[in-house]
Formats: sequence, C-alpha cells, structure tokens
Amino acid sequence: MIGLLGCPNAGKSTLLNTLVGSKVSIVTHKVQTTRSRIVGICMQGNAQLVFVDTPGIVVPRRRLEQAMVEAAWRGTRGADFVVVLTDAQKGLDDSISLILKRLAETEETVVVAINKVDLVKKERLLDLAGELNAAFSLAGIFMISALTGDGVSDLREFLAAAVPAGPWLYPADQIADISQRFLAAEITREKLFLKLHQELPYATTVEPESWKELPDGSVRIEQLIYVLRANQKGIVLGKGGATIKAIGESARRDLEKVLDRRVHLVLFVKAHPGWLDEPERYREIGLEFPR
Repeated sequence: MIGLLGCPNAGKSTLLNTLVGSKVSIVTHKVQTTRSRIVGICMQGNAQLVFVDTPGIVVPRRRLEQAMVEAAWRGTRGADFVVVLTDAQKGLDDSISLILKRLAETEETVVVAINKVDLVKKERLLDLAGELNAAFSLAGIFMISALTGDGVSDLREFLAAAVPAGPWLYPADQIADISQRFLAAEITREKLFLKLHQELPYATTVEPESWKELPDGSVRIEQLIYVLRANQKGIVLGKGGATIKAIGESARRDLEKVLDRRVHLVLFVKAHPGWLDEPERYREIGLEFPR
C-alpha cells in the first residue's frame, strides 16, 4: 500500500487519477475537496500498486476537519511507502516541514513528489530538492506534474520495483475499492464545489438515496444534498432551479463517462442544521466521528 499525503491543493487527487488512468477521486481548485480516504489501484508490469488518497493536512478548526485530518494520518499507517506531495511553487514551507517531521518519527518509508514543476524554473526545483535532502531522510525525490503526467511514470516505476513482493489484493482490472454509489455522490459534490462560492460548499454533503437499474440498461440515481441553513437551500437551487439544474447536468455527464451508460440523475436539497454533528453523516462519507 502507498499513502498519498500532503497539504490541501497539493495535487494528491489529480495524481491518483493520473496514476490509475481514470477518475476515482474528485478534483477542484478549492482546498479540502477530498474528505475521506480513496483507494486507487494500478498495474505496473507484474506489480499491483494500491494508492490511498487522503484529505489535506490542516490545523483543524471544526469537527469535520478533525475527522478528515485523522483519516489522512490513518490512511498512511502501515504503508509500504508514503508519497508526500509538495507544491513546487510553495517549496519547503512550514506545513510540509511539519508533515515530514511527523513522518520522521515513524517507521514509514517516505518519498517526496515535487508537483507542478511546469510552473517553476529548473534552478528553483534543484534548490528545493537539495533543501529536502538536507533536512530529511528520504527514499527518493521525484519531480512531476500530476496534471500533465510528466514524471509520473518514473514515480510509478520506482514504486513498482521497490514495493515488497506479495499476492495481489485486487483483480487486475479493478481500479478502485469504492462503490459506484459513493463515487456518484462524490462527483455531484465535486460539481457543488465548482459551482458554489466561498464557504457554502463546505456546508454541504451529498448522500445516495436510491440506485435503480432500468430495463433499457440505463440507471436512475437519486441523491440528497444536505445544507446547514434554509437560506443555503435557496442558493443551491438557484433562481428558478437554474443552479441545481446546472450542477445535475454537469454531474450526469461525468457519470455517464464513468459508468459508460445513460444516467438519469435526480437531486433533492434539504436544509439540515445538525448534519455536521451526526455520526451517521460521517459514516456515509467514510469518516470516523470524532468525540
């Protein structure tokens, strides 16, 4: 198992999708889009690589953030390797230093992937690699662009050669260990993050309501979007339902690509002030409820 760890917006989910070759983890420009551990699987020669994408590491301010950070650290526990992604533009800042220092106190084998290298001059990248090598004991440093795929094959080949021998954990054609229902809800949440602004996306969650296989081979998916306050419901719906329609259409297009069939997506919006404090909401998105 290989854990992917880093700060928000470092590019972990983009890297996972590039490694796997398909969308298994949602991606937006907003921080902390990933809320729970997502497992992606890829084959490299005879090696099966199992990657765990984790929420970004932050100083938690609320219960949901606490649960996400705890999930991130749990996601790397006992891993054969931990790949720490750092943004080349930010360099070795305090946040990455704290992550690497905490990992140095464990027995984890750590690799650093310097991401977004296409946005930084080569001289700066070499300086950053030198700083990392001088400050920490690392199994390797790789320079990549998770978005374009540059350097990703080198990282994958290194990991395939270095992981311990053992039986495959999944069938060779499986690319993720999440259910289609969960992925469908995550894709809708991605569109909420992209369409809504400021803090509103963080006040929402999406839960599967029903999944019905239809005789023509299509599927009818119903999902429930929770918001914290009644006025937020109106914002999600939009004037004349325009916003929720746009979110649904965008999510449906992605779902049809992922599922390779026609999708009928029905979205409901409900104001539920207490959802952030309900253990079952956390279980639905794969998090442990912090006490």
